[in-house]
Amino acid sequence: MPPEEFPLCDIPKYHAGVMPQTVAVRCDGDELTWTRLHRESNRVARGLRRCGVSTGSIVTLALPGGVDMIVSAFACYKVGATPQPLSTKLTEREIGEILALAEPAAIVVDAADSGVPGGATVDRLRELGATDEDLPTVVAPSWKAPTSGGSTGRPKIILSGRPATYRAFDAEVWGIGSADRLLVPAPLHHNAPFGTAMAGLFTGATVTLMRKFDPEGTLELVNRHAISWLYLVPTMMRRIHALPDEIKQRHDLSGLRSVWHVAEPCPPWLKRAWIDWLGADVIWELYGGTEAQAGCTVNGREWLAHPGTVGRATWGEIKIVDVDGADVTTPRTAGEVYLRPAPESPEPYRYIGAEAKELDGWESLGDVGEFDEDGYLYLHDRLSDMIIAGGVNIYPAEVESALVEHPAVLSSAVIGLPDADSGNRVHAIVETSAADPVSEAEIAAHAATRLAPHKRPKTIEISHEPLRDDTGKMRRSALRSERISP
Repeated sequence: MPPEEFPLCDIPKYHAGVMPQTVAVRCDGDELTWTRLHRESNRVARGLRRCGVSTGSIVTLALPGGVDMIVSAFACYKVGATPQPLSTKLTEREIGEILALAEPAAIVVDAADSGVPGGATVDRLRELGATDEDLPTVVAPSWKAPTSGGSTGRPKIILSGRPATYRAFDAEVWGIGSADRLLVPAPLHHNAPFGTAMAGLFTGATVTLMRKFDPEGTLELVNRHAISWLYLVPTMMRRIHALPDEIKQRHDLSGLRSVWHVAEPCPPWLKRAWIDWLGADVIWELYGGTEAQAGCTVNGREWLAHPGTVGRATWGEIKIVDVDGADVTTPRTAGEVYLRPAPESPEPYRYIGAEAKELDGWESLGDVGEFDEDGYLYLHDRLSDMIIAGGVNIYPAEVESALVEHPAVLSSAVIGLPDADSGNRVHAIVETSAADPVSEAEIAAHAATRLAPHKRPKTIEISHEPLRDDTGKMRRSALRSERISP
């Protein structure tokens, strides 16, 4: 394991010197040992340098994921640049706005016809690099620059406040050890998949990636590579859980030591199902923003004692604030969640294109939640997504959690639509399989057994299109705009 503050640019060389033929990363048939990762990233780094990239630059990685994303990220470190993963599925407008904010020195794309202007392919950078000789050690001022694609209508870049040096805490907070074998089936343009995959590599673990999530394919990879650490989002958990029992039993999952889920609320019934399947000590959850001011973790055993919690603060500090800006000190009283780093800690991030919502040194990510008597945090929903109908606050996540308990429902999105009587009405968009039809009346009857009358959807829409992507993200604001546009 590298020493603290070891330059990230030298990580591949460090591990290649210790375990040259050990697999560092693999994806869909592509596989790189530490020696090959070191040499490939050297070559691409030299290509970036010839494109004008230098220390302090941002390099946009508009790649679909896979081995080339990892090679390109390390190539950025080797020229002192900050990697900025960018989803290739954003609209042309969104991509343009983010690139205008980042002002990248180079854009790395998967193919010449990627649709991202001014991009150079990884193959082209290899050609320009010409040689895989080592480069001088250099440290980028920031180790990552995740992007927000504009779910609130305001795209932004979240530039890490930490330089590109090794910090053991990045792996420790996720329970990742150097001997672990990670599987990350989510797209690397999202912060958590990118951060966990890189943290695993920094510490010397082997990382397996998937270009596209597949429920049975995930179990097959866990079996084939004796995966010990697995990253999921609840949408993935739901799809794996829905597999027939004979398929789930076909794969040996006994090597799994940790299964982590993040990014979206996990329905309690689904979490219990996974705890029953794999064991309470295996299931873990992390709550925190890309900004990383503070965060919580909780394992399945703690969760069973505090059902619904996202845990207690593992790093930084968290408090609840009421509508008047006063601290909430009474347990089980909801308010806005505010976070801040531990005293005397360096600033964890800097926005490009946005301003933080700040209150006396504390910052809000827009979540509503409460603490219990033991200091465990429970989340209600995003403040911006809350529906006020007839003067009553309704949290979409609570309604969605009830809807996905129906066996035919794969996912759901609950939004508020204009209503002449109550101001807003609760509207549910329910994702089902075309092969497993269910009527709006059936969904309404199901909701009636689980939700109080004021929380039940007044209108229901059946969709066979995915509502969440493979990172578990969903844009309620966009769904609402589509349905109220003239």
